Order: sequence, then structure tokens, then C-alpha cells
Amino acid sequence: MCGIMGAIAQRDAAPVLFAGLKRLEYRGYDSAGLATIDNHAVVRVRTHGKVGTLTDKLEKHSLQGGTGIAHTRWATHGKPEERNAHPLCSDTVALVHNGIIENHAELRQQLVSAGYQFDSDTDSEVVVHLIHQARRAGMDLLAATQHVVTLLKGAYALLIMDASQPDSLIAVRQGSPLVIGVGIGEHFIASDQLALLPVVQSFMYLEEGDIAQVSRTGVTIYDPAGHVVERDVQTNTLSVTQADRGKYRHYMLKEIFEQPSAIADCLEGRLHADMSALENAIFGHGAESLLKKVKAVQIIACGTSYHAGMVARYWFEGLAGIPCQVEVASEYRYRKPVVQPGTLLVTLSQSGETADTLAALRAAKADYLASLTICNVAESTLVRESDAALLTHAGPEIGVASTKAFTTQLTALLILCVLLGRQHTLSSETEKTILNELQQLPQRVQAVLKLDEEIKVVAQRFAEKQHALFLGRGVHYPIALEGALKLKEISYIHAEAYPAGELKHGPLALVDNDMPVVVVAPKNGLVEKLKANLAEVHARGGELIVFTDAHIEASPGMTVIQVPASLENENEMIVAPILFTLPLQLLAYHVAVLRGTDVDQPRNLAKSVTVE
Repeated sequence: MCGIMGAIAQRDAAPVLFAGLKRLEYRGYDSAGLATIDNHAVVRVRTHGKVGTLTDKLEKHSLQGGTGIAHTRWATHGKPEERNAHPLCSDTVALVHNGIIENHAELRQQLVSAGYQFDSDTDSEVVVHLIHQARRAGMDLLAATQHVVTLLKGAYALLIMDASQPDSLIAVRQGSPLVIGVGIGEHFIASDQLALLPVVQSFMYLEEGDIAQVSRTGVTIYDPAGHVVERDVQTNTLSVTQADRGKYRHYMLKEIFEQPSAIADCLEGRLHADMSALENAIFGHGAESLLKKVKAVQIIACGTSYHAGMVARYWFEGLAGIPCQVEVASEYRYRKPVVQPGTLLVTLSQSGETADTLAALRAAKADYLASLTICNVAESTLVRESDAALLTHAGPEIGVASTKAFTTQLTALLILCVLLGRQHTLSSETEKTILNELQQLPQRVQAVLKLDEEIKVVAQRFAEKQHALFLGRGVHYPIALEGALKLKEISYIHAEAYPAGELKHGPLALVDNDMPVVVVAPKNGLVEKLKANLAEVHARGGELIVFTDAHIEASPGMTVIQVPASLENENEMIVAPILFTLPLQLLAYHVAVLRGTDVDQPRNLAKSVTVE
């Protein structure tokens, strides 16, 4: 969602804040701003639009001073306009906010009755006025903040400064992540450590309910009860270059082509050299005995991660003989599930900060045997609050449309399937096959990526289209869903996915010569039935784009793209869903480029969804 930056330094904060905002752009936003304290006054610049448009304003308004805050906003309350951009001010108090204040309307009425005027339509402005009100009543900035958070309902991260108390920044974490960068004689605060990597390498991660008072020389953290608590300082091993585009035009393309190495990193240390076994200890202490107790799996996730969970259901049930349910996190929270004894709760998230998934974990974990998260960020809240974690090691994913996070999640889920399957119906022969396929997976992914130029040509057929249909069967139906999601996310073409057998139950009415139909058609036991579905589309004039490793003869109006996914013995590969994902990612990317959309930061979307 929104991005937060703060600095309390011996140098002018504005250049560091501006650079941090640039590195936070990938999160998605529609306005930006920053403010510093200069001569006991708040100096602020804001803009509707991209961070780059702040440059001219910064040249006209010299922002000096070592204490400052900055923000990229993704609109929730109030249109994307300059008056709704952060930082928001109330006299000498300035604030930036990620999240949502659910009781803002009630608080606004109270403040209006007390004489406060509102300059924005945001929910956030009530917080800055409440803090000013508490300051006016005689509280210092820390005490005022501690008082105000007791009045708020919702999920939020706050960064607050007061020109009359310039040597202090206050940071609050309640539902949205915040990290403190620890320097020498200076400290920085951000919603994402990537924003701080060029200036610091040591980080302190705030936990739920923490309120931190940050000065140039130290950090004091208080829990919700007001007690001083300690948070470990950790050294980050990421480099700035890992978040650069390098030779690629877009982050998304870079991340698509990083998938061979990302999958290799996900597998590293988790496969024995002789391929006879997986290392049981990868989930942490006591995992081996825990896995023996698992009788069922419940997967909870959102978006792309939900599609990964749908694929895993086929693996858990078909290979390991373990019952598996998969549910969207935002729906799971609002029903009363019946949990079978011995059920493992598995959450999936790239960032580990997805609000709905976190809320589902907190609401449900007591009902389950244990909780396990599959995540890309070791320091994330999901990792900290789950009983066990399997990190995907995909590296930073900047593009909003997830690519390498999805394929590494699938890789990790297949590893989990093997470990759980040993206790159920997974045969040693099938286990050996899976491990062999996993060992070869990075090379096979590399081979599929060679289709890039061929797919670039096919993408031209979508440039003027407004709708598309994706079809798949069995374990590849979720892959069709993921392909449709990618296309709609970044090209803004309306795309839907269906199980191919459902075509005649309604979607066939949409098919005409202006509706491209993308088909995921691997060589398996369903391919002959899928050919009949292709004939249904072809007979109605639909344009077919078929991704397959089977022999499907192309006819007029049909394009067949051969995906190198078969085994030498002609059996379907277990990892085929991962391989068939790649051409759909490339298709969506090239269509988006042709249509001139913002590939890495598609409209209305954010990378990390930290509000409900």
C-alpha cells in the first residue's frame, strides 16, 4: 500500500527522504509528499501524481533540517488530490499514515465540535488533529501519541513529528509494518527496508502495538501497556543492486527472467545430494514430529498466492493423500469453519504483511494443530507470528504483478507435499520422481523462457482487444486463473478463466472472433477432452492460442505454442504447472507493453495490501 519514510539525522533529511520515496514507488501510489522541520517550523511539499513531480517543487522550496517525514499515498478516503496527500499537518504537528482509521467519522465530528477545521477528505487527518489537541493539553509528543492510539480503531502505521519538539520522531505500528534503520548518530524509519538499504544495513523491526521514540542517538520502544521493550537489531544481507532493473526495461520482466535462479535459491540446501530425501529440519525445531501429526491441510491466501494454494490442493490430495482446503483469506475471516483434528494451517504471502491473511491467521491459529507460513520475507509479521516458516528466498519482488513469488511458492508447496506425504500415501517411487523434477526445474524454467520472442509476436493479437478467456483443466485450471489475473492486472484487458469443461455451461456465449481464448493444454490424461473444448471454441469463430507440450495440430484461427515441459518417457511432469505459468506471464507482459500501460505500477493496485 502506501509508503512511509522518516529521518532524524545530522544531515539534511530531504534528499534521503526523496530517494527513499523513489525506492518505495513499486508499492503503488497516486500522490506523494515530504516535510522537514526547519527553524522550529514544518516546511512541506506535496503533489498529486508521481514522486518525480516533486522535483520542481523541491527546487522552489528548499527543505532543510535533519528531521523529516515523507509518504507515497494510495487513495482510500479522499480522491487522489494534492490536498489529500501526506504529510498532513495540524499547526506544528505533522504526520504520515498507512492504513485505515475505521472510526474516523465519529472522531471527526468530535474534533469539529472542538473547533478544528479539516483541509482534506482523509481519515488520517483526524489523527494529526487529535495529537495536536493532546499536545495543547500539555502532553509531550510521546504521551500524546500513546493517548491518541487508544482512541483509534483500525490498522495503521504512523510517523509523527512536532516542530516544537524537533529532536524526536514517534513511530507507531498497529497492523501495518514499520522498520527502523539504525545508523551512527542518525536513524531512519520506513515501511519497507528496501527504502533504507543505501543508507543503513542494520534494522530494528517493530512488532504489533509498538510505539517507538526515535532520536539521533537512540531508539526507545514501548509496548501497548507503556512498558519499555527491546527489539533485536538485525543486519540485512540484501544489496541495493538486487532492487535495480539492471538491463531490463521493467522490474516485471527482470523478475520473470530471475525465476531460474529464484527457484534454485528456494531449493538450495533443501535437497540432499543423492536426491533420496528432503531435509526434515527446514521448517525449524520440532518440525519432524509435528509433520507426523498432520492429517489435513487448510491453506489461506489472497490473489496470486491463493492460486498457488489451489495448485497445491491437487498435489496434497493427489500425490500425498492428504485432505486439503483452500480459501481466500478475506472470506475465511467471516465464517465459522469446522476444523478437523490434526489440521495444519498454511498461509501464503509474498510480503508476509497481507492484512487479510494476517487477520485470518490471528483469528484461526488457536483452532489448528499448528500454523506454517510460506513467505518471501524473513522479518515479516506472518513469519514471526506463525509456528513454523518455509522461506521462498525469491529475493526482492518489485513489480506489483507477482511472478517469481508465485513460482517459488509453488516450489515450496511441492517440498511441503513431499514431507507430509511421507507420513501418508506418497510412495518412495513418486517421491524420487518429484525430487528429480525439482532438481531439474531451474534448467527447465530457463528452457521455457526461450519462448519469449515467439510470445512477443503472439501478444500483438491482444493489443486492440478488450476481453480474453483463459481455459485449463485439473491442476492447470488455477494456472489459467493466474494467467487471466496477470493479463487484467497490467494490460487492463478484462480476462476471465474457467475450467475448460465449464465452457458449454455459459462462457461459450461470449466466444466470437473478437474474443481471444488462451488454453493451457499440457500432455496429460485430460488432453483429449481438452481438444473437444478447443473444437467448441473453433466452431464458433473464436481465436485460439494454445500452450501445450502435446501434439495438437494447428488449424486456421489457432496458434499452437510448444512448451518444453514433457518428460522423456512421455509422462506428465508433476512440476508442469510451474512451467506453464511462465508463458502466461510473458504474454501478459508483452501485451501490457504494446498497450502502453504502467507495467510495474498498474493503476489502482498496490504491491503489499496492508488494509482490508
